[in-house]
Amino acid sequence: MSKVVVKENQPAGPQEVCEAGSQRRVWGLMVTAGVSGTLVALYAVVTPFVTPALRRVCLPFVPATSTQIQNVLKMLENRSGSLVDIGSGDGRIVIAAAKRGFKAVGYELNPWLVWYSRYRAWRDGVHQNTKFYISDLWKMPELEKKLEEELECNARIIACRFPFPCWVPDHTTGEGIDTVWAYDMKHSRGCETKILEITPETEL
Repeated sequence: MSKVVVKENQPAGPQEVCEAGSQRRVWGLMVTAGVSGTLVALYAVVTPFVTPALRRVCLPFVPATSTQIQNVLKMLENRSGSLVDIGSGDGRIVIAAAKRGFKAVGYELNPWLVWYSRYRAWRDGVHQNTKFYISDLWKMPELEKKLEEELECNARIIACRFPFPCWVPDHTTGEGIDTVWAYDMKHSRGCETKILEITPETEL
């Protein structure tokens, strides 16, 4: 004959109530810490990308297109030596120039993009010919004047998307956001008569 045993629920004692309360507090602290850590991480990652867009002149990070990179390389044909990219972003132009034999340096405000650029240069095998530094373009006083005073006479300055407002370019190529302007220092300093030359578009 089977037996059925029925046990009545006993009320929880003070010790069990304290243990349950402690567990809830621990879980609450863990959830709060997790949410806080996530918010701090998002702030640290997002801020360098958002801050440039909030400046007086909005210059958010926009990756260089493959067409733009080819236009820059076209302006560097038959040239060698050093290349400096001010506002190098994720390092695409610097790395492309290094693959063409240039000693290339990039300056970028966003530290995440600088670290990523260094990784890409290492991944593509050109890290020995590239350097990337964290630097704020807006802290450079009178950039055009600084370039004119410090660059050698045979230097060429290439501007992407935004031309220099006070200079007349010697060469230009591309259309829209892929437009590239080139300025030769020997012309800027009055060594030769400046003539605007339009580089014809070619199929890539």
